[in-house]
Amino acid sequence: MARYTGPKTKISRIFGEPVLGNGKWLTKNSLPPGQHGATRKRKTLGEYALQLREKQKAKYTYGVLEKQFRKTFEEAARITGVTGENLIKLLEARLDNTIYRLGIAPSRPAARQLVSHKHITVNGEVVNVPSYSLKAGDVISIKDKDKTNTAIISAFKGKNPKFSWLDWNEGEMRGTFIAYPERESVPENIKEQLIVELYSK
Repeated sequence: MARYTGPKTKISRIFGEPVLGNGKWLTKNSLPPGQHGATRKRKTLGEYALQLREKQKAKYTYGVLEKQFRKTFEEAARITGVTGENLIKLLEARLDNTIYRLGIAPSRPAARQLVSHKHITVNGEVVNVPSYSLKAGDVISIKDKDKTNTAIISAFKGKNPKFSWLDWNEGEMRGTFIAYPERESVPENIKEQLIVELYSK
């Protein structure tokens, strides 16, 4: 299963924001990576560079590699509506991202691990594919025998109430994907229109 396994802080320093993790090291060193990061003269980025940078940021944020990201974009382009907003909606509907949004896991990589290790069920069936695309009404839950697993339960951080497209039942450890989120409800700092322009070349 392909995923990014390189240095997370380096990626965060490239973009100047915590796209991978909590970004605690950015307070110590927010300079771009490289031997001359502090002094190297950087020209203003051109149009293509800005578009490519935005695509890379989205890929790292959601933990998707190029081939899968391209497929997601093509699917977004086929759906009625604004392609950029559709792209964000499809990325948000991924199972690993939803596990993270529900607060079951502290990060997307941790959510991905929960799914791939078969701790998660969708509509009562075990699903071990992190990229599984949820539909409105799908019910996500911890597998029954894992509901007493202290390693899993201790990682719960609780759902953020601003994620209104998700519902979480604390007592039953069950969440519901209510609907695709509206773009303004998704907090990620991604300029999806630049990604659309890049793939439209």
